[in-house]
Amino acid sequence: MPKQQPSDQKAVTRKGSSPLKVYCLPSERDQITANAQAVGLTVSTYLLRVGAGYEIKSTLDSQLVAELAKVNADLGRLGGLLKLWLTDDKKLAVVGNAWTQGTVRALLKRLEDTQAAMLETVRRI
Repeated sequence: MPKQQPSDQKAVTRKGSSPLKVYCLPSERDQITANAQAVGLTVSTYLLRVGAGYEIKSTLDSQLVAELAKVNADLGRLGGLLKLWLTDDKKLAVVGNAWTQGTVRALLKRLEDTQAAMLETVRRI
């Protein structure tokens, strides 16, 4: 069981502490503000974490991972469609061989394009 503080002692909080002042040029203020926004933090929280030596994790990485997941889902859907076309003999017989070959080639081209988009996203991460 954690040790409780006596009721006459209050916990020290940041709000009750005195703030630090940092003098900076307007361009520096703009840069700090932009950096804080890029990682999804307030300027105060950003400066506190940087000053205390914490690693700042960018929200941009999370956005790129979400984009990569969408591209991966597209690849899965296209692969499933290709599998359906190649395994469903009745549909292939009705459509005709020439049109089906062109469609499968176009689908393979889309798969290659999507893989290229996925590779580009991975490189950006």
